[in-house]
Amino acid sequence: MKLATAITGSGDPLVLLHGMGSSSLSAWKVIRPELDKRFTVISFDLPGHGETPFDPFQKMDPLSLATLIVEQLDRLEIPKVHVAGNSLGGWIGLEMAAAFPDRVKTLTGLAPAGLWLVPTYKRTLLGSTSRYLAASTYKVADQLMKLEPARKLGFAEVSPIWRELPHDVVRDAVIAYGSSEGYFPAWDGMLKRRFDKSIDTNIPVTIIFGDTDNTLPEQTSQERSLAPQHARWVTLPQSGHAPMWDRPAECVAEIIHIASLVQ
Repeated sequence: MKLATAITGSGDPLVLLHGMGSSSLSAWKVIRPELDKRFTVISFDLPGHGETPFDPFQKMDPLSLATLIVEQLDRLEIPKVHVAGNSLGGWIGLEMAAAFPDRVKTLTGLAPAGLWLVPTYKRTLLGSTSRYLAASTYKVADQLMKLEPARKLGFAEVSPIWRELPHDVVRDAVIAYGSSEGYFPAWDGMLKRRFDKSIDTNIPVTIIFGDTDNTLPEQTSQERSLAPQHARWVTLPQSGHAPMWDRPAECVAEIIHIASLVQ
């Protein structure tokens, strides 16, 4: 299938991969303008997310999605890229680096999923309820996200600075979440799985987590033994599950730094 694609900026190619229930627009809005100054930034909407329709025949596990991203790069005739991904997007990036080492220059995982010792076997009630709530309200997200109680309900667990997040960022995030037909298929694609493969030491890897990530907490979902042994591990203060929103300057600096390690 063909994914909705946005290409901006100029320079070395950088692929941005959003998370489950997100979109390239909502995930990367805060840091994309700065990345555009240094890279040709390529972002894809995953199946059933953003502008890409859901295809019931498309496998939604992280490795299958990594393969799909490589197929999109083949269409664009781009042989090798830097990769940065958030949450599920970070896991997809890990799979890309492991399965297609000749296609990945560097990898930055922003709160990547998959680094848990014990995989989950079923959806959680809380996650399912929040998705259904968003699906019933996203069409009025512009008005809702102007109300502090609604903003708190939607983002207090995601970001420690939820009050300061730009209105258009939270609005677009709610719209992406509520309209995502691929949300549950992507979630099901992660069940009974974890990332436990090796990545070539010639591919620099940086793993970034916020110190208050309630979605993938340190105790259960940040298992360093599953990350590449050569990976640089960064913990950002006052940051949650979307460090590119909470600590944009630091995330941009990390992506630029890791890219500078490869000629």
